[in-house]
Amino acid sequence: MRLPLLTLTAIVTLFVAADASAQTYDPRYPVCMHVFTTGGFGGGGDFFDCSFTSLPQCRVSASGRSASCDLNPYYAFDEPPPPPPRKRHKKVY
Repeated sequence: MRLPLLTLTAIVTLFVAADASAQTYDPRYPVCMHVFTTGGFGGGGDFFDCSFTSLPQCRVSASGRSASCDLNPYYAFDEPPPPPPRKRHKKVY
């Protein structure tokens, strides 16, 4: 009795598990365009086009389309350098 129950549990688990999606952002570019599409037969969807180096460049490409431009959350923006250390003066007695 245990074997059919375990087999049934394994099959149900495989059918219930959701598909894993790959990373949709390209970490080489700082700006992504989120394009919304309408598909045939009731299926719609969207995708990300991360091939832009600036927001104005992305906005020109998104003009007239069902799309929006956002900063890429996976892009490693350069951080400003830390401030130089403070000079310490010696006290003279």
